[in-house]
Amino acid sequence: MDSSLPPFKIFSGTKSRYMAEEICKDLGVELGKMNIQHFADGEFEVSFEESVRGCEVYLVQSTFPNSDNLMELLLMIDAAKRASAKTTIAVIPYFGWARQDRKDKPRVSIAAKLVSDLLTAAGVDRVITMDLHADQIQGFFNVPVDHLYASSVFIPYIQSLNLEDLVIATPDVGGAKRANSYAKYLQVPLVLCHKQRAKANVVATMTVIGDVKDKNVILVDDMVDTAGTITKAADLMLENGAKSVRALATHAIMSDPATQRVDDSGLVEMIFTNSIPYFGGSKKVTVLTVARLFADTIRRVHCHESISSQYLFK
Repeated sequence: MDSSLPPFKIFSGTKSRYMAEEICKDLGVELGKMNIQHFADGEFEVSFEESVRGCEVYLVQSTFPNSDNLMELLLMIDAAKRASAKTTIAVIPYFGWARQDRKDKPRVSIAAKLVSDLLTAAGVDRVITMDLHADQIQGFFNVPVDHLYASSVFIPYIQSLNLEDLVIATPDVGGAKRANSYAKYLQVPLVLCHKQRAKANVVATMTVIGDVKDKNVILVDDMVDTAGTITKAADLMLENGAKSVRALATHAIMSDPATQRVDDSGLVEMIFTNSIPYFGGSKKVTVLTVARLFADTIRRVHCHESISSQYLFK
């Protein structure tokens, strides 16, 4: 690191400590000391146990359920600003509330915009995140957003499988752009699934658009919550003659009964990153670390270097 640059320190919220420790190990620095004191009524207090005056402060915290993780991050940002940090940067591997990114029916909130406003109001100077549910969420912020893509981790893994007759598929039309980027980079065909929902987290009908007969299929998505869509798509691919079906998704939300659904499905393998820790115990699940991706981005941001060279594609 350039000694003329201000010092930087990395701190972590409670549930993302595993990621922060990996990032620090990759950067060769120690994780900053922070104390989070909980009160009997459920409130908590955040305090830095070392000086951050004049420092570039990186706060690692995903905002996956429950909401305490988001509140922790907001308090960490506020504490850093009040402790005279030079710059406060939120490192959010999983940006929650992102599925509510537009007003798709009357009288609903746009939660992704609200969360971005909360982070800005708390005093964040920059956000580093990965595979947002929708790219336009970057525009909700009035501060710089470095939007990373897990494709730089997934593509080498896919290539290591050496699958013949490979097809990239998407479990819903909304993910077509993402899946098409994978298919275009790997120079393989793209297959779409069209689904209709009865209600949130419940798929009513699904049809396959494209040929999967005797193909090795990889379904691509940004997150898996209850795994209803991804497992239904996998079983549908097999019914249409697919040789094997794997799935990859950046964020393993995996709410019950997701693990059971994955185990009971025709999926050969379910591949996630560690943006959210997975404790389900399924033997079909493979978890790839993205700590090095975030560590390299932090180094580049600190040294005022371009991060676009990290992108295989967007």
